[in-house]
Amino acid sequence: MLSRQFLREHTEEVRTALDLRGSDADLDAILDIDEEWRDLKARGDDLRHQRNEVSSEIGELKQAGKEEEAQEAIERSSELKAEIQDVEERADELEAKLDQHLLELPNVPQDDVPPGDDETDNKEVRCVGFEDARDLPEDVTPHYDLGEDLEIIDFDRGAKVAGGGFYFLKGDGARLEHALIQFMRDVHREQGYTEVFPPIPVTSESMRGTGQLPKFNEDAYRVGGGEHDDYDDDDLWLCPTAEVPVTNMYRDDILLTDDLPIKHQAYTPNFRREAGEHGTETRGMVRVHQFNKVELVNFVEPDDSDDRLDALVDEAEEVLRRLDLPYRVVKLCGGDLTFASAKTFDIEVWAPGDDMEHGPEVGGRWLEVSSASNFEAFQARRAGLRYRPERHESTEYLHTLNASGLALPRVMVAILEYYQNDDGTVTVPEALQPYLGGQEVIEGHDPVGEAAVGAGEKE
Repeated sequence: MLSRQFLREHTEEVRTALDLRGSDADLDAILDIDEEWRDLKARGDDLRHQRNEVSSEIGELKQAGKEEEAQEAIERSSELKAEIQDVEERADELEAKLDQHLLELPNVPQDDVPPGDDETDNKEVRCVGFEDARDLPEDVTPHYDLGEDLEIIDFDRGAKVAGGGFYFLKGDGARLEHALIQFMRDVHREQGYTEVFPPIPVTSESMRGTGQLPKFNEDAYRVGGGEHDDYDDDDLWLCPTAEVPVTNMYRDDILLTDDLPIKHQAYTPNFRREAGEHGTETRGMVRVHQFNKVELVNFVEPDDSDDRLDALVDEAEEVLRRLDLPYRVVKLCGGDLTFASAKTFDIEVWAPGDDMEHGPEVGGRWLEVSSASNFEAFQARRAGLRYRPERHESTEYLHTLNASGLALPRVMVAILEYYQNDDGTVTVPEALQPYLGGQEVIEGHDPVGEAAVGAGEKE
């Protein structure tokens, strides 16, 4: 979150940032609450000072035998006590309201974040892999049809078991997913990441620490509890991204400069309702409620976070470079930034199976597989992530960054579409073949059940 002091000292900067993001937050109302709260705190301090003076006066009056005047002073002390209580109750009420407003206020974008309203205003930084792209079939089959033809993806049985937005991977489909997970973990281990395997359920406090709550509670799956907008600290949520548990590992800890930077990677299944995307991407694996992901989370000193963001993007890109998949990197505009981010680069892989207007000239479309973000101190302030520059110095908030390294379903989509062959098989990317026991081609499996038998062949 943003600090109150920052709002006071950089009001116009925050106002400009809210306009850049298209936020409807009422900054003036927040500042009015803050001003009233500060006035009340000053009033409370003054009243306590008066009461202390009256208390001293009571003893002096009693010692001097002035009982009537002492009684008047006692009554005045009681009045001051009641007034202090009223002031403190109102101040506490305002402080709770102010804290709630601050939790709902987005981060301030960095100066070089381009203006814009949505993804159409994002700026392409580089495009990689088309100069030596492989030859594709004349008509590339979309992954959802190809996966069912090869009997490696089963959307119908996934929907039967868990509802829409879920699917089964079968045979070589499941093996390919597991191979990708292990491959990514190995790549990031080479890059100096320490692997962690976090809890999948997370508390409301953890969700607030990274900015998922209260802003995006409708997109998360809650485990038990009451209505979606009524949660307590004891409630649990299914992990929407490993960013949540891994960032909160060090919540309320004080780290030392020698501890930094910390680079963690974590594989987890992730769960999202995608409440804001109802009715979109109803076919296939592009927008689903459960997906696997390898997440990269960094904790760094403030002066290092901008350079670390560039390195983080490169570390995520390395997965696509080794898979020889065409991709591009785009810088997000202000209107497309996530709630907590100060600056974000998206990595988008090319999937040639659907002819989309926003794809490259050769057809296909771009699928986001990673968002690499610098949150600066925004999450750290919410979660109490601090470090001590020197052992004798005061603590400071560190900076957090993260990126997907990468999100699995869309990488699977790109592989199935980009590496498919004229005969309907799929070539296994060379980098993954060791993880599949040397297997070079996915040829598919025989269907299962009565539905697999031709109508004329049924007994």
